[in-house]
Formats: sequence, C-alpha cells, structure tokens
Amino acid sequence: MLRIAIIIGSTRPGRKGEAVGKWAYDIAQQRKDADFEIVDIAEFMLPLLDEPMPASTGQYSQEHTRVWSAKIASFDGYVFVTPEYNHGTCAALKNAIDFLYQEWINKAAGFIGYGSTMVLRPTLFYPVLPTLQHLRLILASLQVATVRVQVGLSMFTDFENFSVFKPAPIHAKHVNDMLDQLIAWSGALRSLRRVEVAK
Repeated sequence: MLRIAIIIGSTRPGRKGEAVGKWAYDIAQQRKDADFEIVDIAEFMLPLLDEPMPASTGQYSQEHTRVWSAKIASFDGYVFVTPEYNHGTCAALKNAIDFLYQEWINKAAGFIGYGSTMVLRPTLFYPVLPTLQHLRLILASLQVATVRVQVGLSMFTDFENFSVFKPAPIHAKHVNDMLDQLIAWSGALRSLRRVEVAK
C-alpha cells in the first residue's frame, strides 16, 4: 500500500494550516488506495538549517535532522498544505524541505494552498497560487514530480471572518481529483526508487 504524507507546512501561531490539513486527511481517509498520515512540521522543532554538510550527502549531524529524514523517507508521496506569504510559500516549509535531499527523490507531490490573493488569479478549473508555483520550482530541483491538479482556498470565501475554516463543498472534489493523480504518479515512480536502491 502506498503511503502518502499530508504535510502541514506552517508553524505560525494561529495558523490555519492545521484545520486545512485535518480536513484533507478526513477526505483522504475515505479512500482505499493508499495509507495517509498527517505530518506536522511544527512537531519536529526544526531550527533554521543547521547541518554543516549539504543535504545531498546524506551526512546528518543533528538528531532532529535524522528524525525528520526517517519520517519523510517512509512515504511514497506528499500533499503539501501551505499558506501564501508575500506571493511565496512560507519559510518554515522551505526550511524543512531544504534539510533533506535523497528522501524526496523520485516521489510525487500534490498541493493545497490558501491565502488572500488566490481569488485574483483563478483559472478555468483550478486556481493558481504563486505559492504553489514557487513550490513546484523548488521540488523540481529535488526530482519530485508535481501533479497538475491543485487545491486553492481563499481567505475570502473559505474562511468565516478570515479565521474559521469553512471550505466550499466543491473543494472536496478537487482534493480527490488531486489525490487520484498523486497516487497514480506515486505508484508509477516506485519502480524508479527500486532501481536506485538496487544500485
């Protein structure tokens, strides 16, 4: 069974990401094609990147890095839940990604983003958030395949008084559409990961 992490990418006090991540997890739990787990980066207490060696070497000197590495390595794919700060992803998530390298390679990722500017850049079917485009560029350098379907949530329409998460019903379909692609790609990339292990 494929294992998919739903990564809550914000550590900010009063964050909305926890509610969004749990909502996505509840939707995912109704499926039978993968095992899902919430991974909250706030629980790993990662400092600003403090490893002396590049992540690509896999030479980790800090216990928090080794714990984070073991968790991320255990998954076949990821759903990144991220706010949009200043038209980009949040620093805490970028920092967490930068701690590792091999653990991400030849896996797939999907996205759930939320912010106040999403409504200004809708597409015909799925909204475009700069934060998600930002993440796609970052993950491309880590050889992560990112799926096309993404979920964009607006602080104006999906949060009551900009605080209480009340997503429009259509977003549940978008989550499942994204997971359809993510699970298919995660399974397809498994063969590449086996080749790397066999080398």
